[in-house]
Amino acid sequence: MNSTIRRTAVALGILIIALMINANVIAVIQNDDLRARDGNRRQIIDEYDQQRGSILVGRKAIAKSVATDERLRYLRVYSDGAAYAPATGYYSVYGATGIEKTDNDLLAGSDDRLFVDRLTTLFSGQQQQGGNVVLTLDADAQRAAFDGLDGQEGAVAAIDPRTGAILAMASSPSFDPNLLASHDPTEVSDNYEKLRRDPGDPLLNRSIQQVYPPGSLFKVVVSAAALSSGEYTPDTEVPGPAILNLPDTSATIGNYFDGPCIGGTLTLTEALAISCNTAFAKIGLKLGDAAIREQAERFGFNERLNVPLTVAPSIYPDNLNAPQTAQSAIGQFDVRSTPLQMAMVAAGVANDGVVMTPYLVAEERAPDLSALSITEPKPLSRAVSAQVAGELQDMMVTVVANGTGASAAIPGFSVGGKTGTAQDGKRPPHVWFMAFAPAEDPQVAVAVIVENGGRLGDDATGGAVAGPIAREVMEAVLQ
Repeated sequence: MNSTIRRTAVALGILIIALMINANVIAVIQNDDLRARDGNRRQIIDEYDQQRGSILVGRKAIAKSVATDERLRYLRVYSDGAAYAPATGYYSVYGATGIEKTDNDLLAGSDDRLFVDRLTTLFSGQQQQGGNVVLTLDADAQRAAFDGLDGQEGAVAAIDPRTGAILAMASSPSFDPNLLASHDPTEVSDNYEKLRRDPGDPLLNRSIQQVYPPGSLFKVVVSAAALSSGEYTPDTEVPGPAILNLPDTSATIGNYFDGPCIGGTLTLTEALAISCNTAFAKIGLKLGDAAIREQAERFGFNERLNVPLTVAPSIYPDNLNAPQTAQSAIGQFDVRSTPLQMAMVAAGVANDGVVMTPYLVAEERAPDLSALSITEPKPLSRAVSAQVAGELQDMMVTVVANGTGASAAIPGFSVGGKTGTAQDGKRPPHVWFMAFAPAEDPQVAVAVIVENGGRLGDDATGGAVAGPIAREVMEAVLQ
């Protein structure tokens, strides 16, 4: 009997010790991981009891918490919600996205850098507050980008070529984060389901999360590879037939207009200015798959980026045969790019060949507005030499001055640009435009896509539809 009691007591003692160890592991070791998990509503509800920090553009709070008389003491409020939603994301009782998620610890006041602030408020009896995040966005450029899309499915990304600071990040259709910030879980759930089921996918940040065939914008990358090879100059004459027969297949590539390009022979500069498909497909075949891939990767393709929002990798595919290389040289086949990536291509050309790492957060501040961190610009890569960059700049200026990009011209400024269309199956093609200005001292580089906004094969459509949006964004920065 005694031995049985002793064995039972020992077993119970082991179970109690195991439970204590498990409780301590959860409370101490796994605490941060559990608190950070998506869908941890208890964590979010606890955060509603204190004033969450603001997200600012310039001096304006585009997301802030205001006091209420409800059980949850603070309500998240967004100014110009739909315009800024791709950057801010939303913060609700069901979770967070965008900057609200990536900078949650700072905004919620739980960041380690705010430890002294938490101690001070604890002993003083003051209300704890979160830190603040200042974005790089230019308010006028963001408004121009969002208004320019005007509800069309598409996106705009604009950056400062000199620093990589993101000046505009617009996606359309968008959504109002205030719809998901209510304290009523049922209302939030209903609104979220409506947005999730919307065929326009308004919760998707197309500027960094969606990849598209870049179409003729990719001809700038191929031009960079050609000039960097030493076998081409801007004045090198290249063939531009009406139809290019691809090797090892019966497939062909034609131009977006009937007939050859300028009589069938033209300079590299002219080929870019009028967006001659057959010329660039022929150049792609001569350069080869490896050279084009290397050049694309120097601009940022096949690389994972966080700004700190996660950016979908832009893709230049591996192991292409000759026909696939020709198709890729005009931005088709399996080449894919985000609008941000194409803005980076324009920015790299504008910045004398150096691509800067893009970033969205300019500064992080404590509740008393003192600086916790200031983002220092840093190079991502050297895409081309300064000499080649200068040649590309001149070629892209010609596109706007004398080619398909006339709609992006800004009086009093020299603008470099490139139009593009990209096939989308049997639907109307996507239309693109990328540009930088002013050419002699670039302050903004921009890429615009309007989904299914063009006429099949017509590169001029990119200039007509997307070009004016790019112009308005650049004008907003330069004003």
